[in-house]
Amino acid sequence: MKSGFVSLIGRPNVGKSTLLNTLVNAKVAITSPKAQTTRNIIQGVYNQPDLQIVFVDTPGIHKPKSKLGKVLNKQAISLSKDVDVILFLADASQCLGEGDRYVMNVLKSSDIPVILVLNKIDKLNKNQILEKIAEYKDEYPFVEIVPTSALKQDNTARLIKVISTYLTDNQKYFADDYLTSNPTSFMISEYVREKLLLLTEEEVPHSITCVTTDYKETPKIINVSVDIIVDRPSLKKIIIGKNGNMLKQVGILARQDIESLLQKQVFLELFVKVIPNWKDKEKYIKELGFKDFE
Repeated sequence: MKSGFVSLIGRPNVGKSTLLNTLVNAKVAITSPKAQTTRNIIQGVYNQPDLQIVFVDTPGIHKPKSKLGKVLNKQAISLSKDVDVILFLADASQCLGEGDRYVMNVLKSSDIPVILVLNKIDKLNKNQILEKIAEYKDEYPFVEIVPTSALKQDNTARLIKVISTYLTDNQKYFADDYLTSNPTSFMISEYVREKLLLLTEEEVPHSITCVTTDYKETPKIINVSVDIIVDRPSLKKIIIGKNGNMLKQVGILARQDIESLLQKQVFLELFVKVIPNWKDKEKYIKELGFKDFE
């Protein structure tokens, strides 16, 4: 029996959440093409009879532009300290840039084994993959380099095998049917936020967050209320949409995922509220569930 904790570290939008969902074979983290989709620390558990890996997805490390951004960076970096293995994810289809070098520089202070996961190799040919491996190999002493495509599930089984060789614990931390540490209320609010990310324009996603404010279960149906928090009135109008059409579409799509999660009929109510500059106000950052790590 082998077990251990593994963190996923990297710049925004390199595919950490997609890889996490692929590895645990469940939707425990929301995904979207937009950067900084992940804001909270999310655990997903991979289970086999002789192996348990607790994956920790982290917010993308980036140059912060607000108090929230600084908190997210602290969260991500903190998760490189108390794990058995670090997966450093990089987008193989993009040039190695200063953002990648910044993350690698952060990791140099750690004595934890770091595995480079070159993701999105479905966009490259074999020679390009070999060139990318050589490029990163000169930048950091990775213990292993594993090219993958989380989206296509390419080479992910090999990644599990490689990770397992660096695990030293021999106990199960969670039951075999345990998939995530996320509470139901968090998953509900994240499903709503995911649909907003998918349906709105670029300026909207970074200015919103979602909070589940009510959850009542009856024998036939679950009643759920979610507040969508925005930082200015103009975004409230965009999210509600003409005749409420945008908000209705978000609700329809989110409810489908929530019903799949809860295996029961759901009545979902969405409310849009304006809190000016909430991302720079510590009071709201804490109230909305973002923790500031020392």
